[in-house]
Amino acid sequence: MLFEPAKVVPPLPSDPHLSSQRDYYEILSVTRESSGDDVKRAYRRMAMKWHPDRNPGNAEAVVEFKSCTEAYEVLSDPERRQLYDRHGHAGLRQQPGHDFSTMHVEDIFSMFGDIFGGGGGGGRRSRGPARGLDLETEVEVSLRDCVTGTKRDVDFKRVDVCKGCTGSGAAKGAKPEKCTVCDGVGQVAQAGFGGMFRMVTACPECRGRRTIVKDKCPDCRGKGRVPTRRKVSVAIPPGVDDGVVIRVRGEGEPPAPESSPDGSGARGDLHVVIRISDDNESTRFERRGDDLVTVAPMAFAQAALGAQLSVPTVDGGTCLVDVPPGSQHGEAVLITGLGMPNLRTKDRGDMHVVLQLIVPKKLSAEQRTLLEEYAKTEKVDIREQTSFWKKIKDQIAGE
Repeated sequence: MLFEPAKVVPPLPSDPHLSSQRDYYEILSVTRESSGDDVKRAYRRMAMKWHPDRNPGNAEAVVEFKSCTEAYEVLSDPERRQLYDRHGHAGLRQQPGHDFSTMHVEDIFSMFGDIFGGGGGGGRRSRGPARGLDLETEVEVSLRDCVTGTKRDVDFKRVDVCKGCTGSGAAKGAKPEKCTVCDGVGQVAQAGFGGMFRMVTACPECRGRRTIVKDKCPDCRGKGRVPTRRKVSVAIPPGVDDGVVIRVRGEGEPPAPESSPDGSGARGDLHVVIRISDDNESTRFERRGDDLVTVAPMAFAQAALGAQLSVPTVDGGTCLVDVPPGSQHGEAVLITGLGMPNLRTKDRGDMHVVLQLIVPKKLSAEQRTLLEEYAKTEKVDIREQTSFWKKIKDQIAGE
């Protein structure tokens, strides 16, 4: 279902991108005191364990391989690691990383070629027109925002084609030269992971670009890409839930330099993951699909005689709930049309008001007398009220 300019993708029950909720240090089996080299060695070890070439046909291995790659991308970046150490996953919301859950394994090899035996693990295979990588970030909204829909400005960092060299990586007036290591092919055949198997990898000299730059562009230092900050306004439709992904087309990264130096081709997308904030509405209501469940306190007299209770709604208003005479603790009253809107149809779900009997901890003399008289009509036994000092005297006298 499209919402211009974004696409809403409901969360899957078995989302392979589970590492977004897992501890990155735990994934790589390192500690917060581990150095950058320790993190790199740990990633290489885990990548060897879950490498798809060593686990053919194992879907779980692919998921774990991508999870440890996501963890490595964060922990190998000092700035993002510091944010993660301070604030956890929430600290990375304005520092989006790549969405490895949708990324081809070959693209991961291309990104971290220095880890995989000197230059990738399979290279970037031709899969049609060049396309950039997707990015992922998170945005926090209130439950009330999910009822009405809202807009959020998302500030994030991505790489773009260097304007100084238009992506070639060469200084002004200089030209890239054919790589002599791969003879301009961009790939070499070599042994990977200690010689356990052979594979075709991106050239370690030119990193798959087929050419090398000796006189490098001062703006990008020969990379052809520079980091930039960008802000986009994202429309969040009514009915979204925690974990829903809004895809903003064309706001990801341009194609990699080895595929398209000038960036021509399709840009990747920006995936904005919705997170529900812990405000009053989210703690007062429990969401079950399009329905909401809330609790309303009632006194004994209201439960016995019937009453009308004023109950807050998720919209910020209130509604009157009829409590029938003889209502019991834990019973629910159904209020139609005051739940959450359906993401597709926009029809509102229902609100279930669970009645909670509140027993007073202290009674006035008049209240106690009335309740004692009522207890006699029901022929139930009640304990005689005993003062604190009388209890002490009785205990002393009994010794």
